[in-house]
Amino acid sequence: MADPARARRLAKRIATIVATAIAHEIKDPRLEFVTVTDAKVTADLHDATVYYTVRGASLESEPDDEGAAAALEKAKGALRTKVGAGTGVRFTPTLKFVADTVPDTARHMEELLAKARAADDAVARSAVGAQPAGEADPYKSPPDTDPQEEAGTTDPTL
Repeated sequence: MADPARARRLAKRIATIVATAIAHEIKDPRLEFVTVTDAKVTADLHDATVYYTVRGASLESEPDDEGAAAALEKAKGALRTKVGAGTGVRFTPTLKFVADTVPDTARHMEELLAKARAADDAVARSAVGAQPAGEADPYKSPPDTDPQEEAGTTDPTL
C-alpha cells in the first residue's frame, strides 16, 4: 500500500499529463471540447480513474458525450504511455475514463434552490397583512402578587 498523500500527488500529476496531452498532442477532433476535471488513483497505484466533462461547440449545441468517450478509449494507450513517461513510477497505472456528473448535479441543485426560493416568496406574500389566530400574546403573564398573600397567610412553611 502506498502513502495516501503519494496517491493524491500521483493523481494530480496524471490529471495534468492527460489534460495536456489531450489539448496539445492527441489530434482527435472529438477531444476538442473535453476537459479533465479530476483523477483518482487506487491505494496500490495500479489503477487511475480520470474524470472529464464535455462541452458543446457553442452554448446552444449539445456536447458529443459518446464521441468523446469513444475518442478517449481509442487514445487510452497513447495517454497511458505519456503518463508512464511523465510520472516515472515503476508500474504505469491503467487508465479508466469516467464522465464527470458534478456539473449536472450542480445544475439540478440550482433548479431545486430556485423552486425553494419561489415557494418561500409565495409564503412571504401570503403572510403580508395576516393576523394571528389567537391572542397577540398567547403566553399568560404571571400574577404580580404572591398566591399566599392573596390567601391571607404569610407563613413560609405553608
